[in-house]
Amino acid sequence: MILETLKYHSRETAWRVKKMLRAVLAYFGPKASPAADSNAPASIGYSHLRLASARDQLLLRDFAPDTMLRLPIHESRRARFPVIDVHCHLNDGIVMQRSVNPERFLRVMDQTNVKAAINLTGGWGQQLRRSLENLAEKFAGRFYVFCQIDYSHLDDPNYLIETLDEARAAGAKGVKVLKDLGLTLRDRSGKLVRIDDDRLDCVWDKAGQWGLPVAIHTADPDAFFHRIDRHNERYQQLIAHPDWSFFGSSFPKKSELLEQRNRLFERHPHTRFWGMHMANHPEDLDEVTEWMERYPNLSVELGGRIAELGRQPRRASRFFQQFQDRVMFGMDTTLTVDCYRTYFRFLETEDEYFDHPGYPWQGSWKIYGLGLPEKVLQKLYHDNAARELGLPPLDGHPAELESTSEAVVA
Repeated sequence: MILETLKYHSRETAWRVKKMLRAVLAYFGPKASPAADSNAPASIGYSHLRLASARDQLLLRDFAPDTMLRLPIHESRRARFPVIDVHCHLNDGIVMQRSVNPERFLRVMDQTNVKAAINLTGGWGQQLRRSLENLAEKFAGRFYVFCQIDYSHLDDPNYLIETLDEARAAGAKGVKVLKDLGLTLRDRSGKLVRIDDDRLDCVWDKAGQWGLPVAIHTADPDAFFHRIDRHNERYQQLIAHPDWSFFGSSFPKKSELLEQRNRLFERHPHTRFWGMHMANHPEDLDEVTEWMERYPNLSVELGGRIAELGRQPRRASRFFQQFQDRVMFGMDTTLTVDCYRTYFRFLETEDEYFDHPGYPWQGSWKIYGLGLPEKVLQKLYHDNAARELGLPPLDGHPAELESTSEAVVA
């Protein structure tokens, strides 16, 4: 670690010196001058000239280039098959601080062929009951709700089991684990609670016994565990949200968190786990493939990660087809018609070089469509999640296509 730090500072010092020398040489070197005769024929210069200072101050956040590519656009206005969105946060006061109107969201769902959605962060106790009443009971078949763990009673296994049993009896369809477990959550003694803390084994065991899937979010994008500097591909996002940075000795390494999580999969083979956000390592699908092959009780969903998946479309397509029975649709993005349609376009078409919903803030690159076959889309959109929730599969007939195609600037 010390050697890596020294290498980093040495490299950055060399870069700053080089930058300073370039500025000095540019200042004292040849400069562009206006043509002596405005009627003289234009000439093309090949020497490097110093940029005018007014043009040399463009901020990264202001850089918004218009692509010159002309590419076909295929709008997927409605999903090819009815969708179960397994990754939403509605009126929970935890992830979504602003209230989401269920009726308004239902209109979005109806426009885009989203059959049902899961409110993952239902909480526990009274909060869970409110979420169940306002969503699952009021709009039966359209919304499902997961419960969460009350870590304040971490040392009381009876309480943990009782609250889980109450949640199940009230109608909760699964258990949601946020990223605070292992990363920031501490027990009464002030010690960081590991993901594989044996005090929670009773929860994972009972969830498996009662058929409740555990949707677990561990860590965050790789870039969040690196320095916020000129090399970080999420620089724009982390500058705006420095509290999303987990770089440094105050936090466990991402690899350690993922190892702790994977021990749960191994210790509880009869419990179904959902690795949220592509098991939170879409940057390395080869590693996720190893996990999927090693842990048959693991499924994944793609919520909030099409930026990573869409820049490696061939590798992502192979993954989705290899594990077509264990990948589910999730969005975990702004609940709008446009965002859903971008996800559908990514999954259904072979369009190239288009914006993902978080561009450029969540990655200043474009994405490419996967063009998945219908049998894979049906499982991804609906059947895999339906199986997890104990619902029947589709009859295999795709929805009527509502797409357009035209050659326009991407």
